[in-house]
Formats: sequence, C-alpha cells, structure tokens
Amino acid sequence: MAPSHLVEGSYLRQLPLASHKRAAYSITMTTVWYKHVHADFCSKPCILGQELIAQLGKSSKWTIYALSHSKKPELPSNAQHISLDLLGSPSDMASSLQGIKTAEYVFFSAYLQKPSEQESWDINGDMLQNFLDALHTAGIASTVKRIVLVTGAKQYGVHLGPVKNPMQESDPWLRENQFPPNFYYRQQDILKKFCDERNKEGNKISWTVTYPNDVIGHAHGNFMNLAGALGIYVTISKELNQELTFPGSERFYTGFDSFTSASLHADFCEWAVFQDKAANQAFNVINGDVESWQNLWPKVAKHFGMKVNQNQFKQNNGSLSSSVELNPTAPLSIYAKEAGFEPPPGRLESNIDLTKWSQQDNVKKAWNKIVKRDGVREDGLEKATWSFLSFVLGRNYDLVMSMSKARELGWTGYEDTWVGLEKALNRLEEDKIIPKQK
Repeated sequence: MAPSHLVEGSYLRQLPLASHKRAAYSITMTTVWYKHVHADFCSKPCILGQELIAQLGKSSKWTIYALSHSKKPELPSNAQHISLDLLGSPSDMASSLQGIKTAEYVFFSAYLQKPSEQESWDINGDMLQNFLDALHTAGIASTVKRIVLVTGAKQYGVHLGPVKNPMQESDPWLRENQFPPNFYYRQQDILKKFCDERNKEGNKISWTVTYPNDVIGHAHGNFMNLAGALGIYVTISKELNQELTFPGSERFYTGFDSFTSASLHADFCEWAVFQDKAANQAFNVINGDVESWQNLWPKVAKHFGMKVNQNQFKQNNGSLSSSVELNPTAPLSIYAKEAGFEPPPGRLESNIDLTKWSQQDNVKKAWNKIVKRDGVREDGLEKATWSFLSFVLGRNYDLVMSMSKARELGWTGYEDTWVGLEKALNRLEEDKIIPKQK
C-alpha cells in the first residue's frame, strides 16, 4: 500500500487542476500484423497515443484496434475502433475485446488525473490491473509477447522539486513516507507481476516502460498539452499588442529541460518492441538535444512575429505573479549524504500565473475577437491547461535526463526540440486552435 498522505503546501494542493473531473481517456488496442507477427496496442488518444496510432498506421504491416470510451477518433485505414470502458470490470472489458483473438504487442498509456496523488494511485493502478485481467480472461494474454507501458519523468519526482541530474533509469524509486504516492510505481509493479504470473503458466511475455518528459506535439481536439496552451498565450499577447513575456521563472528560463517529441516517442515504442535487449527494461525517451527556454523563447517570438520583452523579469506583475513551495522534501534529498549537501524544497515561481491571467477581462475580450475574426475554436481559452503550463515553465530547478541506456542498445533516434515545437504550433494552426501566422 502506498503512503496515504499528501503534504499540505505541495503543488498538488495549491495549484488548481483543470482535470479534477473525469479526464477524457481512451486506449488503443491494436491487433497488428508485422511480418506474420500479431500485435496488440493500447493507448489513450492524447498526444502520445495518437502519435503511436499514426506511426503504426503508416505501414500495412500493422492492423490496429483502437479502443476508447469516447467517440470514435480519426484513425488510419488499417485501424478499427472498439468501444472500451477502462473503469469497467475485467469481465465487462473482456466482453468488449471478444472480437480480438490474437495479439502480440500491447502499448498502454491511458490514465486519469485525480485531485490527490493517493486517488491517482488507486484509480490508475486499478485501470491497468483490470485491463490486464481482461486480456487474460479474453484469452488474448496467452498470445502477447511484449507490453509497453507509457509513463513519464514523474518517475523521478520532477513534480515534487529538485531531482538528481542527470536522471537515470537506475535511480531509486521515491517510496519513502516523505513523498506522496506515485501511481507510476504501482503500474510498473502490476505489469511486472502480471508478466511473471503469465510466464509461470507457460507464456513468454515481457514488458518495456518508457519515461518521456514535457511532451511536444498536438492531438486533434485535445487541449491537454504544452504547445496548445503556449500557442494560445502567445496569440493573445500578440492581439493585446504586448511584447512576449516568459510567464515562468527566471531560474528555469536560463536552466535546462528535457523534452520529448510525441512522434519520436512513437518511433521509439515501435523500435523497442522488436529489441530483445529492451525486454523487461525501462527507458528514458527524450529528443536527445540540450535545450533551454532562453534558446526557445526568442524562436517562439519570431514564429509569431513578436519581440521578447526586454524587461520581462523586471516588471512588476502584481497579483498575477505567484510563488508556491512544492514538496517539503526534494527528491534530490535522498542523495544528500552521497552528494554532500541537502537541497532546499523546490518552488513554482510564476512570473505570470497563467490561470489568473486567463481569467482577466481583457484576455477574454481579446480571445473573443480572435475567434470572430479568424474562426478558431471558441473553447480554446477555457480548455487550455493553464495550470500545467504554469507548472512546466515555473519550476526553479533543472531537468536533465540521460539517454545512455537506450543509446547503448542501438537507439539512434533524435529530434531538434525547436523543430518539434514549431511543427506542433503549425498543427495547432491547421486544427484552428490558433490563427495561421502570416
């Protein structure tokens, strides 16, 4: 059982979450043929899930069963949609899956975000457990060779404060009582146990886990992403005839971050399932470049035909600014004796708190003007994940992840982060989330 407490004063308590309600999720379970190899695919139609579907959809070698509880998503020609409720019982899910007889590869990235980490621990672990049990009940599990579980850098406690840099897959899990429960740990424990149990029955099933971070991409109709909120913020700032101000912390502006382009992550997942050495292993999956917002922000401004505010960290933003202490114990503290110092708690420092900013009358009026003039989606301002973007940009510590483990196995994938971000912004324009830049 995970620790049940959630520390008062943590980010999770003080920052409003846009997804306290039931989050839209789905799974894409894909029965796939690859050189006579049958495969099965599970993922939510978020950025990572849709990119996985798109990647597998490029080749007739794959036949995809896309599972979702929501309406049928847009799918490639070699994909079939099946309705599945991950909150249902294993027997109910097994009934939904009865049309699938054989599957050899499963990709799972579905999740629900809840108000507390304990609730997220409970429901996300239960969803994965029940789904795996459904595979077993439906008779599909006996044909599975590899299950890929998509998690994230929350594995290392990046949401709690300063972490050890570089983050490596061998780093210890934060199971101590001073840290809130992490549902990624429960999911991985469940997956490993499931594979072990099936193998004792004579199956040959293995697992692979991925740890992406600060994902860049765009999923049609989905506002829960970094690029979407960022694009809307910049668009409105331009409409208000303002120079572009970085809304996060000055410390993070000049620090380092690790990003994952959704398309690159999809490439990695497809690569990993056919690598014997990737079996029963977890991997960081990031773009592979060294990146900082001090480099990205001027490029964002140029893309939108704007200039960066030269006094962006000197001007007084009054009540729009905010500062929140994260977990009282930083993840880096578990290395205190080894490293020779005790790190202070991390902080979330917003030069402009985007949740407050988005509720201002002048911002709403500017957005309404943009909607009427340019025909973009009206609900963009309301649905954008402002608290998430404030968190991503407001951290006062570096996030550097190592790709050495995957490189040693032969993975050579790479994407320039700015190229990936600009692609995402262009897709936002095509999807009428933000206006096309002239």
